[in-house]
Amino acid sequence: MGTQNLPQVPAAKNVLSVLRYVAAQAGPVGAAAIAREVELPRSTTYHLLAALVDDGFVVHLPEERKYALGVTAHELGTGYSRQAPLQRLARFPIAQLVERTKRTAHLAVMHGREVIYVIEERAKRQSALVTNPGVRLPAHLTASGRAMLASMSAEQLAALYPGPEAFPTRYETGVHSVPALNELLVRIRERGFSWEQDEITDGFSSIAVPVLDHSGLAVASVTLTVANRPALSPAAAARNEAEGILQERTVDVEDLAAQWLPEVTRCATEISRRLRPSG
Repeated sequence: MGTQNLPQVPAAKNVLSVLRYVAAQAGPVGAAAIAREVELPRSTTYHLLAALVDDGFVVHLPEERKYALGVTAHELGTGYSRQAPLQRLARFPIAQLVERTKRTAHLAVMHGREVIYVIEERAKRQSALVTNPGVRLPAHLTASGRAMLASMSAEQLAALYPGPEAFPTRYETGVHSVPALNELLVRIRERGFSWEQDEITDGFSSIAVPVLDHSGLAVASVTLTVANRPALSPAAAARNEAEGILQERTVDVEDLAAQWLPEVTRCATEISRRLRPSG
């Protein structure tokens, strides 16, 4: 029976190729374009599209003579969201990262110009941060968002950040213009990681590395957050404040990279490996 099923495998791959192509387009697409881009005979493409229409994965728009994703494809997408596979695959590596570093770690994903934190694994005795699961923050201000933005093409970035209107004015820290953002992303690409200092929570810095899917796209990022200054007891902090003694910053970008980058990279690499199809 297994031998009889083997000829069906190429057909299944062709169907998936058509679905992936339709899903990747900004709008409905014609059958001729699908056949050309997927490199299938036009007759085969029409047969596959007819089967996909019958099952609801694709809808035919007769007035436009084009095809778009159907309700069944949407149901698959919502099923993916319900099962939260990214969070499930990432939770153990994130927990291991916190165990090794004794620092708080996060997993975030992009949504438009914002990042959404989907996992926060807080280290013991570390201060609470604003990045609880479900919290949204401007991507260009966070190490998490910058890690994913740095992996985007110039065209993608231009679509997300067309001008000054893309930068919320209520934030005083961070970059606030397209040239400043592009300059920062160049530096991030050169270093291979992203960072922020005091831009989200005063007194804390973060370092982040993207999580890549099987096609090399950044689908998330792993972030580690550390205190800029050594922890003081409440009594010592009050005494220093009374005497006008300022705590000097002890962490800069090079410190972050030297101490924490290998562990953050190790975690992001493991999550990326888990996202790849077996075999």
